[in-house]
Amino acid sequence: MKKLRAVIAGGGAAGFFAAITCAETNPDAEVILLESSPALLAKVKISGGGRCNVTHACFDPRELVKRYPRGSRELLGAFHRWQPRDTVAWFAARGVQLKTEPDGRMFPTTDDSQTIIDCLQLAAKNARVQIRTRTALTSITRSAPSSDPSTLNSQPSTPPFLLTLSTGETLPCDKLLLATGGPKISSTPALAVQLGHTVEPPVPSLFTFNIADPRLVELAGLSVAETITAIRDTKLRETGPLLVTHWGVSGPAILKLSAWGARELHARDYRFTLLVNWLAGKNADAARADLAAARTAYPRRQVATASPFATIPQRLWERLVIAAGLAPDAIWTSVSNDRLSALAAQLTAAEFGVTGKSTNKDEFVTCGGVRLSEVDFKTMQSRLVPGLHFAGEALDIDGITGGFNFQAAWTTGHLAGLAMAGHP
Repeated sequence: MKKLRAVIAGGGAAGFFAAITCAETNPDAEVILLESSPALLAKVKISGGGRCNVTHACFDPRELVKRYPRGSRELLGAFHRWQPRDTVAWFAARGVQLKTEPDGRMFPTTDDSQTIIDCLQLAAKNARVQIRTRTALTSITRSAPSSDPSTLNSQPSTPPFLLTLSTGETLPCDKLLLATGGPKISSTPALAVQLGHTVEPPVPSLFTFNIADPRLVELAGLSVAETITAIRDTKLRETGPLLVTHWGVSGPAILKLSAWGARELHARDYRFTLLVNWLAGKNADAARADLAAARTAYPRRQVATASPFATIPQRLWERLVIAAGLAPDAIWTSVSNDRLSALAAQLTAAEFGVTGKSTNKDEFVTCGGVRLSEVDFKTMQSRLVPGLHFAGEALDIDGITGGFNFQAAWTTGHLAGLAMAGHP
């Protein structure tokens, strides 16, 4: 029987994991990984500020899927087959230990993404995966399927796919995985459409908000550990840390909003009103009561220097005091009830006009990709084209920040690799 040839297009996390899984599961198979650029695992390199946020310490699939704005229903069964616990064990078996940070993110104990890259490349080498960089998949030709039912589960004498590569050569293969990344920056959409698939239009996810507001000027780097953020006239609402940047705001509370609201915010051309509660857990009435108590406790002290809220950084507190209409040198005993209410509003429902977006550091995540209903999530095989598989960001799947996008890559790559190897 002739040797199975499996080709993986895409040298990122999903593609590498699929190639390794396929080659380890079926050592007799010829596994070829194609990467159009000279660099492999580029997103792994920059993830988590160069530390690589490998996954998240959430080991209940039912809870895990709640971190995916798109793909949660389809991933539930997939996570029962391969989840963060399996990812941690896989790396540990290859000598890479992961650690869990207080927010649940998991990193290699070395705090160096190169540790993950070296592990994946060594595993691929040991499994005899053939890796070809600077080689893109440009087109796919399918052979005519057999009409004989008795041959449907056997390997055809003519490989079902003939691939044309950017080098000008052609490459026949029996199994093909498209894992070339998000639809905005990859060749997957055109190739998938060429084979009859539907591609949901790509829009950015996990981005920061551009805001020009005097309350935030020269506060870049300042953060508040627990906030509640929301977008006016929508149901979008998130909690978590917020970071002030040179161009506006970022941090988990913002990035999660951007993920869940990716399509709606795109439709608004990234112009909307952001509401921020700097005192997570307190509403305006509770904040006003605390301010009234401060007026009694610190009657002769300046409002701008005597904050009753330890969680609000001093520089931000001063800006909010001024935004509430108080003079910088106003003392507590001079604050009227109306000004107390205005300050409570600044603390619990501050309004900021968002005028655009920026990429989160060097990371770029999109929602959009191959329509999920056209893929079998037990095998990651196309429901339209036998032998064709998808994994990672090529699919219309994206998670919030925290290692969830990588976990989707490991899971879908693993399941695709098993299926391509002929694993039942």
